Amino acid sequence: MLRRQPGDAPASAAASEADLAQLSTAIAAGEDLGPFVRRAFACGRPEPLLASLRAAARDREAEIEELCRAHFHDFIRAVDDLRSLLADADALKGSLSASHAALLSSAAPLLASLESFLAARGLAGNLSSALASSRRCVRLLALANRANAHLQGGNHNLYLALRAVDAIDRDLASGPEPLPLPTLRRMLLSLVPAVRAHAEREISREFSDWMVSIRAASRHLGQVAIGRSAAARQRQEELRSKHRPLEECITLDDDGVGDLDDFAAAAATADVADGAAAASFDLTPLYRAMHIHHTLALGDRFKKYYLENRKLQLTSDFDVIAATPFLESHQVFFSQIAGFFIVEDRVFRTGGGLTSRPDVDALWDSAVAKMVSVMEDNFSRMQTANHLLLITDYAALLSATMRRYGYPVGMLLDVLARHRDKYHDLLLADCRRQVVEALAADKFDQMLMRKEYEYSMNVLAFGIQSSDITPAFPYVAPFSCTVPDICRIVRSFIEDSVSFMAHGGGGDTYAAVKKYLGRILSEVVDASIQKLVDSGGGLSVSQAMQVAANMSVMERACEFFTGHAAQLCGVPLRAVERGRRDFPLRKSRDAAEALLLRLLRSKVDEFMGQSDGVTWMADDPPAGGNEYANEVIIYLETLTSTAQQILPLPVLRRVLVAVLAHISERIVGLFLNDSVKRFNASAVTGIDTDLKMFEAFGESMSSLFVDSDQESAANEMKAALVEARQLVNLLMSNSPENFLNPVIREKSYNKLDYKKVAAISEKFRDSSESYFSTFGTRGARQNPKKKSLDTLIKRLREAS
Repeated sequence: MLRRQPGDAPASAAASEADLAQLSTAIAAGEDLGPFVRRAFACGRPEPLLASLRAAARDREAEIEELCRAHFHDFIRAVDDLRSLLADADALKGSLSASHAALLSSAAPLLASLESFLAARGLAGNLSSALASSRRCVRLLALANRANAHLQGGNHNLYLALRAVDAIDRDLASGPEPLPLPTLRRMLLSLVPAVRAHAEREISREFSDWMVSIRAASRHLGQVAIGRSAAARQRQEELRSKHRPLEECITLDDDGVGDLDDFAAAAATADVADGAAAASFDLTPLYRAMHIHHTLALGDRFKKYYLENRKLQLTSDFDVIAATPFLESHQVFFSQIAGFFIVEDRVFRTGGGLTSRPDVDALWDSAVAKMVSVMEDNFSRMQTANHLLLITDYAALLSATMRRYGYPVGMLLDVLARHRDKYHDLLLADCRRQVVEALAADKFDQMLMRKEYEYSMNVLAFGIQSSDITPAFPYVAPFSCTVPDICRIVRSFIEDSVSFMAHGGGGDTYAAVKKYLGRILSEVVDASIQKLVDSGGGLSVSQAMQVAANMSVMERACEFFTGHAAQLCGVPLRAVERGRRDFPLRKSRDAAEALLLRLLRSKVDEFMGQSDGVTWMADDPPAGGNEYANEVIIYLETLTSTAQQILPLPVLRRVLVAVLAHISERIVGLFLNDSVKRFNASAVTGIDTDLKMFEAFGESMSSLFVDSDQESAANEMKAALVEARQLVNLLMSNSPENFLNPVIREKSYNKLDYKKVAAISEKFRDSSESYFSTFGTRGARQNPKKKSLDTLIKRLREAS
């Protein structure tokens, strides 16, 4: 520390001022003032410190006085507020006292009025009790009079008479107090059981007469119902034949819902026919008997009685065919059974629980078992096809009729199933021949349509349009003529299948047609196209591309086939499965894409075969890349411009990624080629230029997939070239031995194979020192890159 000199007075004054400023800051912050006091006494000048402390004390005292003054005023204001509140409380207390006095003065008249009201209410209660008893007696006498009038009106009014008697019984049993007239009570108690016994006798006699008449009406009812089914089927055949030349979809009614399998459903819209069928049998006696028995609390006994009698009637109906040959009596046999169960269906739906679904099903099961046994027995002994078809046709009409009423007819249709299988096998063979001929005649060029009607017949008719907007003509479709030809073949198959099923195919029409539709698509169309693709047939790249484009259109056509089959079978389109279904032509689609890729790879190999023009020991790298790369890029750009017009974007994306991956493999293969003994950095730079061109092509192609995921497409195409890119990056690296570092290798060279890197590095190493002139100059010191490369090769040899 320097000794203070006399000439340092200004500096000491400045230091004192700085100490006073620090002291003020410490006092304001509440810090310890010990260091300042010690310093002041150490310097021998405590007076400035004491003056500063006195000034600070005065300031604090002033602040304290100001704070006390401010709080004093707040306290005065609070006292004033309390005094004002006390005055308000006194005023409120006076107001409450006045209100209480007014309330007491007004309550006295109200108490007097309440006493008068209670006395009047007691009197009114006595009068109401007397009037209620009088009204009750009058009501019971009126009910007795009404029951007597209904009994005199015949059986039609028995139910009303019982309701009146039940009302009397309920009143006597549930009244709040006994009837005031004992004589009237005894008379009514004896009347109720007598009326009920009379009603039971009368209604049982009427029901027995109805059971006899309904059996005769059932046969006529069955004949009428089956005849209407036959008429409806004939109308549907005429409608289908009318629309078939126009190659339009069949529309059965205004809302587009048809039912070729259940022909009776279409006929149900005829009001006249329904009126005649309804008039052919009357269920009123049955309803009357059921209601009266329920009223008499005998509902369960009546249900059992009805079911037993109907079982006996059904058993007697089975004996119709006992005396005559089945060929002559089968119509009467089927009609009698159909009429029986039409009546049962009406009774089940409108009988109010007279029959249950298990009871009706048990009757139907016994009838089906009998019909199946009879048909199987007679079919086994029949030798004439016309007789067999005649019975099959009538059995199919019976099935269509009974299905309308909700009865399962699967067992009946199973008897007819062998005809369905044989018919469809023959139909599939014919369709297979047509598909093969259509494929053989197609040149696999885009189809040209010059007129709108051609577009309607070949595109709109099968729902394969890509847009709802009608294009300008002439229109070049993205598919060849095979697509509409196959669509016509399959549509014709569907219509023929539905027609045959309606004539006796049996079973669930839509399920069966869907099954056979799957067979024609998989066994005929898919197999034929796959056979064409597998054989090659001398198809070019453009033809293979057209086949692949056809398959994408056929995917939309398959949706049309399913909807068309559902429409013809009367199944609402909203009821058809909307989820993503397996594409039935996926094998041929995959084969077509594989053929296209195979041809494209062959074409790329043809261009890459020109890599002999690559100068592997060039002094300078080629300016615009190697010639083969330019030719491949030109070819791919030309191909893509055509492909994006006909191929779906997902297919085009898969094709481009596969081609770029093949190019990457081929570039790596160039370095591994035995004809390449050695190469230098200029050759690597040229391959790097080629690779950049392919990467730029992939980047430009990713813009086509804006609707899907452009970034994902770009990354996918870039990943297809990753092996070649990592190899070139390794060869151009100044430290190739970094490949041996697991972390760096996993990050930058994870697609490279040890053996390939070793073989290629050997060729790169064998070049003379001049080949690395771009990395350094000759000298006494070894080239760092060459040294790193030697280390890499040595380590790879040791690892192998």
